Amino acid sequence: MIKDTDTKQGSYTGSLSLLTTLFFIWGFITCLNDILIPHLKAVFTLSYTQAMLVQFCFFTAYFVVSIPSGYLLKKISYKTGIVMGLSIASLGCLLFYPAASQHCYALFLVALFVLASGITLLQVATNPYVTLLGKPETASIRLTITQAFNSLGTTIAPYFGAFMVLATAIKSAEDIAQLNSVELTTYQSVQSAAIQIPYLGLSALLLLMAVVFALIKLPDIQETAADFDEAVPNIIGNQSSAWGYKHLVLGAVGIFMYVGAEVCIGSFLINFLTEPKVAGLSLVEAGKYASFYWGGAMVGRFLGAALMQKVSANKLLTFNALVAVILVLTAIMSTGQIVMWAVLAVGLCNSIMFPTIFSLAINGLGKHASQGSGILCTAIVGGAILPLIQGVFADLIGIQYAFFIPALCYAYIGYYGYRGHQKLDNQRN
Repeated sequence: MIKDTDTKQGSYTGSLSLLTTLFFIWGFITCLNDILIPHLKAVFTLSYTQAMLVQFCFFTAYFVVSIPSGYLLKKISYKTGIVMGLSIASLGCLLFYPAASQHCYALFLVALFVLASGITLLQVATNPYVTLLGKPETASIRLTITQAFNSLGTTIAPYFGAFMVLATAIKSAEDIAQLNSVELTTYQSVQSAAIQIPYLGLSALLLLMAVVFALIKLPDIQETAADFDEAVPNIIGNQSSAWGYKHLVLGAVGIFMYVGAEVCIGSFLINFLTEPKVAGLSLVEAGKYASFYWGGAMVGRFLGAALMQKVSANKLLTFNALVAVILVLTAIMSTGQIVMWAVLAVGLCNSIMFPTIFSLAINGLGKHASQGSGILCTAIVGGAILPLIQGVFADLIGIQYAFFIPALCYAYIGYYGYRGHQKLDNQRN
């Protein structure tokens, strides 16, 4: 058993601080997809469905890589997994350079898949660390705080992307068709540079982080997992797999719905805010306003961490989900400024959803924590599937009405917070 000595707690504080930097970095990178989508949609003259392949390829990596990552981390140290994840993500960012040079949308999609594969391995490794390095009853609070720094990354990314990527003038499909070969080459070079420079910088940063984590010492998570298993005993029975925990399975569906809803809104947000019936903003202005959506999640996570010391995590989850449903329905049925601010306010509701669903779902898994984390991270594939479905509806019935997809997602999350998470507790009694 691990004793709560001052030395050990100090070790935990240092480790959590370092892990928090990873939450910031992958939040920043993930949110840049919301900037890439309108840029690539305009440059390659894509439909909404085609543009959503950006998120499809990115989040499909979670489905493909998460469970193998969970098994891999049982054979190697979590520290090695973090270093590998950072290195793979660095390679993915590096692939943006040839993709932009060759003006090849398919290669962009490959680069996004490789990048997301590295981030997936990072998430499978770091989420259990945060939940296990401390008392189980405060796991939601710890994960919410670290996710707040993830939101700091997503808040900064739209401003960064708006200036670095969207600030370059993007021509319409008709204007591009009228360019001669020299003008087209010049135009494509300018658009390529707008993407190449930021992602080369990110590649170097990720590689530097990989070196840092290779050199530092982290606590042995296997030992910590044993303590967590002792603190939260397995009353269900001798489960041989994390799949035997119903609250985990329902939580995985919740993660699928949450990530799908968040990515749906983020992916369409910039184009949505340029609609004349909504705000009629330019792409650059809309990119800046997107920071309010992600900034709301950041502020909400700090507030949520404080509120969860007095209000149970599941009740707060239910409340946020119901408010999100109301806001999304308002965005669907109204026009003008109220639509814009309603959809931006959903970010505040999103704030505590992922860490709360994750911690409720992984609670009591003990030695199956790494496998459970892999299952939950696999469910992030909702960010691949649901935006693509919303893209199809956006092409068929319009971008505004297509927002019924995230409304349905938040309704399920409300159910999980109200009843779905209780499966484990019911079996204990």
